[in-house]
Amino acid sequence: MIWSLIVGALIGVIAGAITSRGAAMGWISNILAGLIGSWLGESLLGAWGPSLAGMALIPSIIGAVILVLIVSWVTTRMNK
Repeated sequence: MIWSLIVGALIGVIAGAITSRGAAMGWISNILAGLIGSWLGESLLGAWGPSLAGMALIPSIIGAVILVLIVSWVTTRMNK
């Protein structure tokens, strides 16, 4: 379980770096983005590519990027 949290955090950090919105996110948000993004990516794209801690890395990163962009868009719309 701890290994999944670490991998989820790394996936969230990578997604934040790709979208350039990672500086505003904390570690809890990175872990959640990684875990939820992993589920989203594997649901949409399947489990292909290299896996770590039961998560397919490439679909997980793509799912986390999608999640970070959606959450960022929603929070900016709510702050206006």
